[in-house]
Amino acid sequence: MTENHGTGPTRVPGLLYGGDWNPEQWPEKVWAEDVELMAAAGVNLVTVGVFSWAQLQPDARHWDFGWLDRLLDLVHAHGIAVDLATATASPPAWLVRAHPEVLPVTADGVRLEFGSRQHYCPSSTAYRAAAVRLVRALAERYRDHPALALWHVHNEYGDHVQECFCPASAADFRGWLRRRHGDVDELNRSWGTAFWSQRYTSFDQVEPPRTAPGPVNPTQLLDWRRFCSDALLALYRAEKAVLDELSPGVPVTTNFMSMLKALDYWEWSRHEDLVSDDAYPDPADPNAHVHAALTYDLMRSLKAGRPWLLMEQAPSAVSWRPVNVPKPPALHRLWSLQALARGADGVLHFQWRASAAGAEKFHSAMLPHRGTAARGWRTTVALGAELRRLGEIAGSRLRGQAAVLLDWDSWWALELDDHPSARMRWTDLLRPWYAALYERGITVDFVPPTGELDGYPLLLAPNLYLLDTATADRLHRYVRAGGRLVCGPFSGITDRHDHVHPGGHPGPLRDLLGVVVDEHWPIPDGATTAVDLDGTALRAERWSEWIETEGAATVARYTDGELAGRPAVTRHRHGAGSAWYLSCHLGTDTGRVLDLPLAEAGVRAELPDLPDGVEATRRYGADGTGYLFLLNHTPAERRVPLDRTGTRPLTGTDLLTGAEAAGAVTLAPLGAAVLRTPPTEERP
Repeated sequence: MTENHGTGPTRVPGLLYGGDWNPEQWPEKVWAEDVELMAAAGVNLVTVGVFSWAQLQPDARHWDFGWLDRLLDLVHAHGIAVDLATATASPPAWLVRAHPEVLPVTADGVRLEFGSRQHYCPSSTAYRAAAVRLVRALAERYRDHPALALWHVHNEYGDHVQECFCPASAADFRGWLRRRHGDVDELNRSWGTAFWSQRYTSFDQVEPPRTAPGPVNPTQLLDWRRFCSDALLALYRAEKAVLDELSPGVPVTTNFMSMLKALDYWEWSRHEDLVSDDAYPDPADPNAHVHAALTYDLMRSLKAGRPWLLMEQAPSAVSWRPVNVPKPPALHRLWSLQALARGADGVLHFQWRASAAGAEKFHSAMLPHRGTAARGWRTTVALGAELRRLGEIAGSRLRGQAAVLLDWDSWWALELDDHPSARMRWTDLLRPWYAALYERGITVDFVPPTGELDGYPLLLAPNLYLLDTATADRLHRYVRAGGRLVCGPFSGITDRHDHVHPGGHPGPLRDLLGVVVDEHWPIPDGATTAVDLDGTALRAERWSEWIETEGAATVARYTDGELAGRPAVTRHRHGAGSAWYLSCHLGTDTGRVLDLPLAEAGVRAELPDLPDGVEATRRYGADGTGYLFLLNHTPAERRVPLDRTGTRPLTGTDLLTGAEAAGAVTLAPLGAAVLRTPPTEERP
């Protein structure tokens, strides 16, 4: 058995279990009942104070910490740790009435009102000063409290407010542009303002990209996306600076929102001590578990494989979809284990006790409205018991057998207006590539443009619309050294300023891929184009390209329409490796092409004979002990052989049941097993 490392930098042993607790919504007599039930359910961490600003600071001059003092003392007395929030996600009414400029303004000039949450302008100096003052008061008071295990800054940055177009934001944007571009001449060059007579003679003339008569300068929009991510990050960093000063040694996090376009999580995660995420897969979506796996692989990758924390998930139904389908108990258990299977060291929920009032009163909770008589309460207790049995996996890690290149700049630029097709959306392009590897049992890591590529035999780039020469050079070196790169369509088009690369597409990848794109050929909605892959018929949708080879071998061809007979998929030898190019979007047929570079790179599944609908990943402890997760996402029983290609079969002990496993494991419908396997030298 491996040493128990706890969750990343926190001091709480084992796996974290619990959720958001909002005791200010209840009389204090309820608190004692809550903590007794938490202890009975195995809860060891609760998030408190997320939306407590008005409770903590009833007006500009007065504070009320007495209730929070009593609360933290109470949970500590019951052996429960606290993830203490800074409460800055929802400014109180007194602040916005005293400083109405705090409220955000839309691109159409509408000032959004108080009455929801996240009602603030990221560039508001009044908001930032009040938030930092609150954080300082909290840190000074609770930095030495024995219940404190984690600081929780704000909540879900970018959920409701991702941008603001008020005068304060305009001034902040201009300052950001000065720092980025240096002088107005460089701004004009970067933005290509010679087009449509958009030239500036002073930064003072620049405004945010508010609603305009026609298309707005695309590089202005791209810089705006960058600025908005940085403006929110500056708020987070201002709070974290106070916590690092007054409460050193206590880790700091802010909860991400899965794969959120608005925020560059590569940059954000550099400033987190522990990555945490809120994930709400839809029980009505048959592919929800695949999308969740993608998100969890990203969360693990943001800190180069370090354990992360599932900060929020729904115990059953949410309250904000048009139709809110509940989770059966087996599905809630399975999806909780899936987060652990992909590197999480804890499973938390929104929320502990179901609210009686407010916008989320119909959101499920660990303790439902019916109390301990509810089905949901039995699920809460059962999951807590199982997580205690899995405690030894805390601190173990897993590494993907392949990597996906993800660049937020390219994502933002790809989805700007006035492109050949508005159907080229990053997540839509990514998902079939990811799903193909998921179905084949291949675990994926994500890497940034500047990330480490060594050790990955296969690198996937479903789209690299925006690509600078430095990243292109790194891809050249990766392939020359023996790597296999698979690049998707509409890649290598523009530089970091969204200017088209000279010499034809795919720009700096032209020599590496051995192809040139003569013309983009988007596919109309509802139509497809036939592609032949060595006798196998595939269908392209959304996108295709007229390409010509410049040294690359043709792997697949278009077989109908204007592109009939032309290359669709190519492979180009480059040094010791190879670079593949998919000039079309193949949707669910993508895997048939990816099988070729997978085989060439020698990438194999954890278990080669994995039945359909079964997910398998393996985490490794510091001493090499393995933890093989087998998750059955189907409504039918599945038998999973433990044989592996070229090595002896796996054996192990199921930590959930204590049963020994050899040869095969039988999984119940929506069932799971977590096998402790002996130490091995095979781990990544």
